[in-house]
Amino acid sequence: MRTLPPRLPRRSAPAAAAAVALTTAALLALSQPAGAADASPVGFGAGTTGGGSATAVTVSSLDAFKAAVSGSTAKVVKVKGLISLSGQVDVGSNTTVLGVGPSSGFTGGGLRLKKVTNVVIRNLNISKPVAPADGITVQASTKVWIDHNSFSSDRGHDKDYYDGLLDITHASDFVSVSWNTFKDHFKGSLVGHSDNNADEDTGHLRVTYHHNWFNNVNSRIPSLRFGTGHFYDNYVVGAETAVHSRMGAQMLVENNVFRSTKVAVTTTRDSDVDGYANLRGNDLGGAATEVSQVGTFATAPYGYTAEPASSVVASVTSGAGAGKL
Repeated sequence: MRTLPPRLPRRSAPAAAAAVALTTAALLALSQPAGAADASPVGFGAGTTGGGSATAVTVSSLDAFKAAVSGSTAKVVKVKGLISLSGQVDVGSNTTVLGVGPSSGFTGGGLRLKKVTNVVIRNLNISKPVAPADGITVQASTKVWIDHNSFSSDRGHDKDYYDGLLDITHASDFVSVSWNTFKDHFKGSLVGHSDNNADEDTGHLRVTYHHNWFNNVNSRIPSLRFGTGHFYDNYVVGAETAVHSRMGAQMLVENNVFRSTKVAVTTTRDSDVDGYANLRGNDLGGAATEVSQVGTFATAPYGYTAEPASSVVASVTSGAGAGKL
């Protein structure tokens, strides 16, 4: 069905004034890039610390990076410069990976978090992950924070030439994805890799996406199977289909802005079992919605502040991506 943004009830003058004051305070706190640089993750990934206060090691070559991120001892690894790679590099538990400046990161492949816990990845440029590599793959891992990165490829190749920019699969859990940019790509972010993986995934795949900018990404913004997803204060431009809830997934889609998007939210496509989606406060910008089931996920089990959709574009375009910490 096609939905319109909800009509807000009228308030008394004192209540309206109080609401304006609260909104203004929230906007001042959230719209500036400095405010975007959270000290710790908000959402399902709350409590993720990575390498914590471990002494940082700076690397500028692929071999040095591989050695620095291996193992499960606490470590902070700073990446200086753009490193070319083929395939993916495995990152160990209790790790923070942090790009130096606005232009450091990886091209041609990406990072893999497989059977690990407590990993933070921030301030990286990750581009053109040639299939079967993703920009970042999270598999069977918990407590992950992916923040202030710039993901991109191009739309000049076949849609399967590159793989996903950020895929979260195999019962991964407690993940927050915040203040990233995703640009010029076909398949953005897949959560749950298969309709046939219910036994492993059910009860897991709890992911929060907030203040991300998806620009010219065709679909999977995100595509979620079986899990629970909170998608708030994101800015989506130029998508064919954006939020996709399937195979019984529960999604709360809140205060986002969609522009030049055909379908903002769908629960009905590509799987035999529909998903669920609860929508509120979104600026659809004329996009359609295809919501067959509303579901029960209406209140997130953690503290957060969702700014109104009216301020999301300014906040996200000024604060998201590498170089904004």
